[in-house]
Amino acid sequence: MFGVTIIPTFLWPEIATSACEVTATSRHYVDRLFDPDPQNVLQGVIDMKNAVIGNNRQKANLIVLGAVPRLLYLLQQSSSSLELRTECAVVLGSLAMGTENNIKSLVDCHIIPALLQGLLCSDLIFIEACLRCLRTVFISPVTPVQLLYTDPTVIPHLMSLLSRSQHTQEYITQIFAHCCKVTHSSFLGFLTPEHQTVLFNHGAIQNIAPLLISPSFKVRMQALKCFSVLAYENAQVSMTLVNVLVDGEQLSQVFVRMMQRDKPIEMQLTAAKCLTYMCRAGAIRTDDNCIVLKTLPCLVRMCSKERLLEERVEGAETLAYLMEPDIELQRIASVTDHLVSMLADYFKYPKTSVLDHDLKHAHELRQAAFKLYASLGSNDEDIRKKITETENMMDRIVSGLSESSIKVRLAAVRCLHSLSRSVQQLRTSFHDHAVWKPLMKLLQNAPDEVLVMASSTLCNLLLEFSPSKEPILESGVIELLCSLTQSDSPALRVNGIWALMNMAFQADQKVKVEIVRALGTEQLFRLLSDPDTNVLMKTLGLLRNLLSTRPHIDQVMSSHGKQIMQAVTLILEGEHSIEVKEQTLCILANIADGNTAKELIMTNDDMLQKIKYYMGHSNVKLQLAATFCISNLIWNEEDGSQERQDKLRDMGFVDILHKLTQASDPNLCDRAKTAMQQYLA
Repeated sequence: MFGVTIIPTFLWPEIATSACEVTATSRHYVDRLFDPDPQNVLQGVIDMKNAVIGNNRQKANLIVLGAVPRLLYLLQQSSSSLELRTECAVVLGSLAMGTENNIKSLVDCHIIPALLQGLLCSDLIFIEACLRCLRTVFISPVTPVQLLYTDPTVIPHLMSLLSRSQHTQEYITQIFAHCCKVTHSSFLGFLTPEHQTVLFNHGAIQNIAPLLISPSFKVRMQALKCFSVLAYENAQVSMTLVNVLVDGEQLSQVFVRMMQRDKPIEMQLTAAKCLTYMCRAGAIRTDDNCIVLKTLPCLVRMCSKERLLEERVEGAETLAYLMEPDIELQRIASVTDHLVSMLADYFKYPKTSVLDHDLKHAHELRQAAFKLYASLGSNDEDIRKKITETENMMDRIVSGLSESSIKVRLAAVRCLHSLSRSVQQLRTSFHDHAVWKPLMKLLQNAPDEVLVMASSTLCNLLLEFSPSKEPILESGVIELLCSLTQSDSPALRVNGIWALMNMAFQADQKVKVEIVRALGTEQLFRLLSDPDTNVLMKTLGLLRNLLSTRPHIDQVMSSHGKQIMQAVTLILEGEHSIEVKEQTLCILANIADGNTAKELIMTNDDMLQKIKYYMGHSNVKLQLAATFCISNLIWNEEDGSQERQDKLRDMGFVDILHKLTQASDPNLCDRAKTAMQQYLA
C-alpha cells in the first residue's frame, strides 16, 4: 500500500485564499498530468493526491478542469508504470469521496468500465486501489448499480479476486452488498431478484460464507451484509443458506453467535436481519429457537432508547417485518421488555428543528414506530387495546396522517389500518378521535401507495357496526370511491368497490340508488368483466348487497335487469373459479326472491337450464347456491308460485331435488328437503 506524503503547510491560509487562486493552483496540478517526463507526471499525481485530501473545493475544481479523463487515460495506458496507474486510482478514489456531483462526473467519464478493466492486472496493490475506488463509487446512491452487471464476465472475475487479500474481500463484499438490489415492478411490491440471482449463480454463497470467520472485523461485517441483501425476499437463497456449513458449524448458528450482546451492535443487528429474512422466506420456522429466543429479543433490544437513532429505526423496522405474518411472534414481542410503551419514546424526538438531519431522524423514528405498531396489532385484540391505550397514541396516529413526510403518512395509515380490524376500536377509539376526517382528507390527494392503504382502512370504517359509517356517508364519499374503481391499479379498484360493497350492506334505498347513479351501469358491468378476480368478487358482493330486500331487488332489476342477467350469464358460462360462480348464483337467488324480479329468471329458459346444471355440479357450494335459487322461485306463499312450480316440474327440477334430498352434505340435503316441501304443501 502506498503511504501518503504530507506536505508541510498550514491550513488556515488556504481557507482565506480567493477562488481564482485555488483555480490557478488546480490548473497547475492538471497541467502537470500532461508533462512529457513520466517521473514528473507521477510526482504531479502524488502531489494532487495530497492536495485533495479533505478538500472538496479542490476536488470540484480538478474535476471541472478535466483532471478525470486524463487520470483515466494514464490509468489505462500499458506504457504507464504500475506505480503511476496505482496513484491514479488512489486520486480517483479520493475525488469520489467528495460530493454526489463528483460521483456523477466520475460516472459520466466512464470511470467504472476503466476500473473494472484495471482488475485484470496481476498486481495486487493496483487491484486493491481499483477496488477501493470502485467501492467508493458504488456505495453512492447516485451510481446506477446496473453498471456492475453490464459485462457478464465482471461478477465471476470479482469472485475469483476474493481470495487475493483481506482488502479485496472487504471491498468486493461491500460492492456486492450495495449493488444487490431487489427491484419493484410496481408499488404493490412485486419484486424481481435479478441481482440476487446473478450473484447466487456465480457462487456468492460458497465464496462469501468462509469470510464470516475472517480475522478481519471489516471483512466479517461486509460478508454478513452481503448475506442480508442476498436472503431478502429470496426463498432460493434462504433455503440454500440453511444448509451451509462454515468451519463445521451451521450458518444459522454462526448468525446466532454474531447476535450475542458482547458483539458490536452493527454485527448483532445485521445478523438478526439475516435470520429475519431467512425466516420470512420460509427457510426457518417462526417457532424455531433461533427466532423466538435469539432474533426477536435481539431486535427488541435494538429499540431501546440506549441505542443510536439509526439502530432504533433499523431494529424496529426489521422486527416489524419479522413478525408481520405471525400472531405468536406478535404476542411474544408485545410482552418483551415493555416494547409497546418503549416505542412511545420514538415520538419524543423533536418534530421541529432548523436542522434537516434532526427532522429526518424525527420522521424516521415515527415511521419505524408506526410500522412496528401496525405489525404488532395486526391480529391480536389485546395488543391493539394495549397500543391504543399507550400515551396519546390515537392523537399521534391522527397527527401522522398529515405529516409532511410521505413515508410517515404511509406508516401512520398502515398503523390505523391494522387497528381498524378491531370491532372494539372502531366503536371506541376511532369514534372518539373522529379518525375518518383526516383519513378522508388523506384520500383527496395522495400517491397510489398511500391511497391503497387509506382506502383499505376506509373499507373497515364503512362496516355496518362502525359509528364512523354515517358521517363518512354524509361527507360525499361515494363519488371518491367510484373514481377509485376506475384506477389502473387493481388494488385501488378492489378497495373502491369493496368500500361500496360495505356501504351497500343493509343500506336504505336512497344510499343504494346513489351508489348505482354515481358508479354508472356502464362502469358496474365493466367491473363485472374485470380480469382481476378480487375486483370481480367484490363487484359481485356489491351487486348482491344492492339486491337485498324485495323492494330494492325489484327496483334495481326493473332498471337494470337486462344487463344484470347478461352479466350473470357470461360469468356462469365463463372460465371462473368456484368462488366467483357461487357468488353469482347467490345473486340469482336474491333476484329469485324479488316479487317481480323473479320473472326475469322464469322467462329465461337458458338461465333455468344453467341453474339445473349447477344443481347437479360436483361442487357442493354451487349445488347449494343453485338450490337456494330454485327454492326462492317455488316458494308457496308468493303470487304465481303454482305456475312456477309446474314449469319447473316439467323441466325436471323436482327429480333433481329428490336426488339432492339424499345428498351426503347435510346443508344441501336440508335445503333440497325444504324446497320439496313447497311441492307437498
